[in-house]
Amino acid sequence: MLNQSIVPAIRKFKDFEKGIKSDHEYVVLLDAHLANLKNIVKAIHQEGKKVFVHADLIHGLKSDEQATEFICQEFKPDGIISTRANVLQTAKKKGLLIVQRLFLLDSIALETSYRLTNKVNPDYIEVLPGLVPDLIREVNEKTGIPVIAGGLIRTKQNVEDALACGATAVTTSNPELWD
Repeated sequence: MLNQSIVPAIRKFKDFEKGIKSDHEYVVLLDAHLANLKNIVKAIHQEGKKVFVHADLIHGLKSDEQATEFICQEFKPDGIISTRANVLQTAKKKGLLIVQRLFLLDSIALETSYRLTNKVNPDYIEVLPGLVPDLIREVNEKTGIPVIAGGLIRTKQNVEDALACGATAVTTSNPELWD
């Protein structure tokens, strides 16, 4: 389980080296191409890191149950991030950690997210944007599931605010915050 307050979210290839050389046990892989995924996951594991793959952001692969089974069998990530219940449930059956990503756009999205959470029972919930302290606290209290704050985390103060409101960790693609 996550024992770190920052989880590097690697989105750009130029940031890959810094992400896998960081002191963090887990990293998130965003925006990967299917043809490169095996080598990327292998390189992360060779550095002694664990990786969450964002299944919805793999170019060249549809985000569904079959694709999730393929990801689990061929690439062997340590966890899956997705907004889709079917993807998360498939990954969970394969024994991976699962992170349900919630986009908190309005009250309807929040209620839909709670229903999805009850159905999936993820290991973690990633709340986006991660700059909404009251909602971080509410999601944590209402679900009892550890919350990761993500999205628009740009400063050290953003990180501190999210953690102070009950987030277990913060994902950020800003390499300056990975140290």
